[in-house]
Amino acid sequence: MKSLIYTFLFITSFVGQFVKAQNIATNRGHSHNDYHQNIPLLQAYYSGMGSIEADVFLKDGELFVAHEGSEIKAERTLKKMYLSPLASFYKENKNNAFKNTDQKLQLVIDIKQDHVNVLNKLISALKEFGNVFNNDNNVNAIKIVISGDMPLPVNFKNWPNYINFDGRPETKYSPEELNRVAMISQDIKKYSIWNGKGVPTPTDYAKLKKVVDDAHKAGKPFRFWATVDNPNTWIVLNRLGTDWINTDHPELLADFYAHQDKLTYINVNPYPVYTPTYKSDGNNKKVKNVILLIGDGMGLAQVHAGLIANHGDLNIARIKNIGFSQTAAANSDNTDSAAGATAMATGEKTNNRYIGMGTDHKVRTNLVDTLNGLGIKSGIISVGDITDATPAAFYAHQAERTMSMEIAKDLLSSKVEILVGSNQAAFLENKDTELLDKLTTKGFALSKSFTDFSKQVSGKQLVLLPSEDTRSILKGRGDLLRKSLNKTIEILNKNKNGFFIMAEGAQIDHGGHANDLPVVVTEMHDFDKTVEAALRFADQNGETIVIVTADHETGGLTLLDADTKNGKVTGNFSTDDHTNIMVPVYAYGPHSGEFCGMYSNTEIFKKIIKIIDF
Repeated sequence: MKSLIYTFLFITSFVGQFVKAQNIATNRGHSHNDYHQNIPLLQAYYSGMGSIEADVFLKDGELFVAHEGSEIKAERTLKKMYLSPLASFYKENKNNAFKNTDQKLQLVIDIKQDHVNVLNKLISALKEFGNVFNNDNNVNAIKIVISGDMPLPVNFKNWPNYINFDGRPETKYSPEELNRVAMISQDIKKYSIWNGKGVPTPTDYAKLKKVVDDAHKAGKPFRFWATVDNPNTWIVLNRLGTDWINTDHPELLADFYAHQDKLTYINVNPYPVYTPTYKSDGNNKKVKNVILLIGDGMGLAQVHAGLIANHGDLNIARIKNIGFSQTAAANSDNTDSAAGATAMATGEKTNNRYIGMGTDHKVRTNLVDTLNGLGIKSGIISVGDITDATPAAFYAHQAERTMSMEIAKDLLSSKVEILVGSNQAAFLENKDTELLDKLTTKGFALSKSFTDFSKQVSGKQLVLLPSEDTRSILKGRGDLLRKSLNKTIEILNKNKNGFFIMAEGAQIDHGGHANDLPVVVTEMHDFDKTVEAALRFADQNGETIVIVTADHETGGLTLLDADTKNGKVTGNFSTDDHTNIMVPVYAYGPHSGEFCGMYSNTEIFKKIIKIIDF
């Protein structure tokens, strides 16, 4: 009864994992010493392993599963633990090992001793299951592969054709003998002392590659045993062309494979980057214009992933003055966008979820309104919801970031000249049914598309885009952010006292929350192309500082593998939430050196005020 309860709990726990495992193109995992798992067979099976290994002893006329003779227990027979359950799965799956008929399965039986008697007993036991384990008669059968104490190759022919064998690379096989070999395996330590960290030395790598290639030339899949069990090792084994990946953690290996589409990105065609003139970079000239570009969720790993995928270069990488911003909120070391953006917009820490308000629930004057007092006009841009936390912190004041209707209404009291982003409903269907009339009275011209906005030449602009227009880059958004920045600059640059623009790359954050590296990198590249537009204007103008930073890092992204030459990057995420990791601050233009060093995110507000008043 107890074992049935454990089995049920396991199946319930791993059913989601099993579904994901079905998406693996080739189920390449080899569950090593599977009987040592907490739940033998089921853990590997529901993780989609294509190869499952059990060590076997013959004792008192019965086949027992154990690593040592001392481990033999009456209930741990090969039939009870592996043969009968697998036969049941086979029947349930309509004569297939798995529901997904593209997945195949081999049961590797490692004979510890006395292979002649073990094989005779095994053959007798298999007869009970008909063609379930007979791949000689049935192409969909679960293949039986013998390893460990095996017959000499010359004696393979003495055993039924459905008994396959685990070959060795140093053994020379005749064509007939090779036909009975299911795979070729060897201890990786025979070729290298590599410990699974980094990569093998070039000499060792060549040895490992040769043994795999030689197996492939013989038409056989290859497996190394005694490999370290971690993602880095799996990546290197994949690169070597290893067919079976040895693992003691089948559920982790299956998860690794199941999410490869979201953890790897390849950019075949890099885009060119802009080389700034640096003529005004770092000098003490007066700053007239400020362009603050916020990559929501953009940490150093996101920047570096973008760099690798663009074959080793970014526009951001051309900026020389770099600092680090500490992003903690007032009530938590892990900030959200509301508190992070409010810190930059007001120069004061606040609680998570607060928009433009202090911890005392009182309104704080933001950068837009402060600069307006100096005659500087402002624009706020996002390729996401314009009432979302980051853009909202620069024009609104609410104690809860989800109060979209109230945030939209706050535009009435803001000094913002241009607002660009999606969420039409917050304005067009606001609880205040007269909101648009009031905004029109305040001088705002309404555009419902970028095409409409592009025709404007002056005055206040409220650009409410359809949600479809702010879909992800991968779904076809296009260069909306760059074009919106350029158009906003065109309008605001007519102001003799200068301008402030905050433009948000909102969806880098979305990729981090979804643990989706292709989204992260493509949004990162879109943001970087917007950085290029800002740098070009700064060079033409000579009185503009460009500041590039983030409100926080999202996803705990780590980069596991990189091929800069081919624009390929593989990563992993530790969370689907924000982290406390410091984020970079890049600055270009007059007084850009002010942004070097390590400091609180509130200092960004203070540094901007300082250089404007210089």
